[in-house]
Amino acid sequence: MRVKYAAFVLLSFGITFLCSFSTEKGKPQQKQVLRRIIVDAGHGGEDVGARGRYSTESQISLEVALKLEKMLQEALPDVEIVMTRRTDVFHSVIQKADIANQAKGDLFVCIHVNSAAASKRREFIGYKTITVKRKGKTVKQRVKDYRTWTIPNPAMGTETYIYGIDKTDERKAVASEGLDEYLDSVSMKILEARRKTDANDPTKTMLANILTQQYFQRSAKLAMTIEEEFQTVGRISRKAQQRKKGIWVLQAVNMPAVLVETGFISNPDEEDYLNSEKGQMEICQVITKSIRIYKNSLENQAGITGAGSRK
Repeated sequence: MRVKYAAFVLLSFGITFLCSFSTEKGKPQQKQVLRRIIVDAGHGGEDVGARGRYSTESQISLEVALKLEKMLQEALPDVEIVMTRRTDVFHSVIQKADIANQAKGDLFVCIHVNSAAASKRREFIGYKTITVKRKGKTVKQRVKDYRTWTIPNPAMGTETYIYGIDKTDERKAVASEGLDEYLDSVSMKILEARRKTDANDPTKTMLANILTQQYFQRSAKLAMTIEEEFQTVGRISRKAQQRKKGIWVLQAVNMPAVLVETGFISNPDEEDYLNSEKGQMEICQVITKSIRIYKNSLENQAGITGAGSRK
């Protein structure tokens, strides 16, 4: 009876509160809510990503990610920063997810650069004569002549993505696989006891559902904060969004995750900004400040003293 009651309490209050504390020699001890951040520089190696006039997405993403690592280390000295890459090397999205999950990260931040297709233009400039074959004979034909060219797409601004809601089942599977790592020893004893008494016990599935919802809520909150902070420094924000295709890694990592599109390399002005020291530092400052706000929010929820600064 005690085992069933304990499991009920576990589900009722959710994973957040149980995992805010650990016990040592019977004494409650506050647990650090954000211990390890995974920073992923998008693309790399032979996969250069989007191309601009003189730079690539892979190059810019790495430069920003390395600056972000240093800034986060200075702003959050109690948090470990793990990089998926530090050089121009290619890792598949599967490898990126494995790096993050094996490191047991608490947050995954992926840096990318956006791109939009150039606009095509066509102008009638007169007529020209061409040679064509008709019924085995070569004949001349007068046709309209056009001048064609492209102009850079004016799209600009930032976007921050979280995994699509249609990927919830995949997210639950990942959460279920990592559940044993996430729960404290007391919670795991409860689960083990339940398994022994009921082989078909749904407790772990319910806990995976809770964890999936928590990841989604935390990812969404951080994404919205990042976009709010970009607006604060004067960037155009295209808002926090869910993308259904193309960001497999976001639902494959067992932690809250965001992907930051830092600007449009296809826009000449944005490309200059993305390659500038000022632009890259501003991007890092926005993300760092947003993560500090995110961390403070988690600490406030867990009742950890000293939280609450938004600087």
